[in-house]
Amino acid sequence: MKKILLTILIFCSSLSVFSQLKVKHLTPDSLGQEKHTDTTAVPELGQAILTYNQNYIYKLRLDSIQQTVPLTYNEFVQSYIDIYSKRKDMYGKMLGLSNYYFPIFEQALKAYNIPSEIKYLPIIESSMNPHAISRVGATGLWQFMFGTAKGYGLNMDNFVDERKDPVQASYAAAAYFRDAYNELGDWLLAIAAYNCGKGNVTRAIDKAGSNDFWQIRPYLPKETRDYVPAFIAAVYVMQYADRHEITAQNNSFSFKTDSIMVTKFVALNDLAKAINYDSTTLAALNPSYKKFIVNGTSEVPKRVIIPKVDHTYYAKIFEVVNADLEIDRTLTAATTDDVRELRKLNKAPLKSQENKAQTHNVKAGETLTAIANKYGVEVQDIKVWNKLSETSIIPGQKLVVAKNADSLKNGKNKPASKPMVYKVEVGDTLFAIAEKFKGATVEAIQKLNGLKGHVIKVGMLLKIM
Repeated sequence: MKKILLTILIFCSSLSVFSQLKVKHLTPDSLGQEKHTDTTAVPELGQAILTYNQNYIYKLRLDSIQQTVPLTYNEFVQSYIDIYSKRKDMYGKMLGLSNYYFPIFEQALKAYNIPSEIKYLPIIESSMNPHAISRVGATGLWQFMFGTAKGYGLNMDNFVDERKDPVQASYAAAAYFRDAYNELGDWLLAIAAYNCGKGNVTRAIDKAGSNDFWQIRPYLPKETRDYVPAFIAAVYVMQYADRHEITAQNNSFSFKTDSIMVTKFVALNDLAKAINYDSTTLAALNPSYKKFIVNGTSEVPKRVIIPKVDHTYYAKIFEVVNADLEIDRTLTAATTDDVRELRKLNKAPLKSQENKAQTHNVKAGETLTAIANKYGVEVQDIKVWNKLSETSIIPGQKLVVAKNADSLKNGKNKPASKPMVYKVEVGDTLFAIAEKFKGATVEAIQKLNGLKGHVIKVGMLLKIM
């Protein structure tokens, strides 16, 4: 009886102090609506203060659904539970979509022995919208950046963007989590790495002297600090939706589907007519095909998802998938859509300028920080190149801002660095190896070692610049 009274007392006290939690007002876009989703758009939290045993019922619920991924309960998680549980329409849609997407996610995660709880990540990544594109270029359900996607075998060309393919992208995400967990040894750290990269997490571990997410949290990028508690809250709300009066909404995929591998060029519109379905349905089921054309070949068959139909339609389907469209079949590899990479390219000096120091005339109101950002260099670099003892500058002052300015002043270029040699280990991928070396990219490693694809073998020696 004493234990019961104590529990009631704790719960009642929690209700009175929960109102002290401070959360910033959020716009609908910041919660990842379908028209624009960004991993950095996880709602920002104010300074939340949680007293001991506050809202103990939530901790008990999280403990009861915990499997492999630690579902820690604290003030940050509670704040996100409070935000997400009020988004009844949004999570009603997520529950409806989960009936279609979760089996796809689960199958891919199981293939790489990844905890099934990771299937909730696309909720905070993209609101389970395969066409979601972030402000920096992350694309698809799992919000893959261009370079990461290529590193994990996803193809982007003038016909397809496999970051939008629910099946292909899910297997790529599972492979990433395999690598992240093998390197970091903790699922919360692996989830953090999915948001900000393994390099940032490793540096935070070194600074904090701990491999506990909640200990290294202050040393992580701002959006990543809230990314993990937001994930835990999303898991909670999806599992306990009924306790918050959230009901599943009907989705566009409330029917069984079939998968067909085609070896011809097939128009989704023609296939839709053959099975008496609207073309938008097939487009929604196959979001990765940019031109609504499945560009299958005998060498590289392509998957197309269709609604499950009666056998009387089989003859028409067979006719369409074997017709082979008359169309220009030239494949053109897509170039990066990573906004950060594009900015670097725009800031890079032209080849004609590489052999001379680049200068900038200071304008009224300009700061060293603004000038450094404009030319893609560090403030400290400009101070060294111009022998500045402080950051004060004056209008009309001429500053050297070229990256190689200091070596040019000495009348000689820096010697070319020699490539390092790396021995491929078990579980390595080109992307994982590139992340280990500052400035390395998958494309550079491939070019330096004469690799045509992403296949590497244990024991292989790779040159890294």
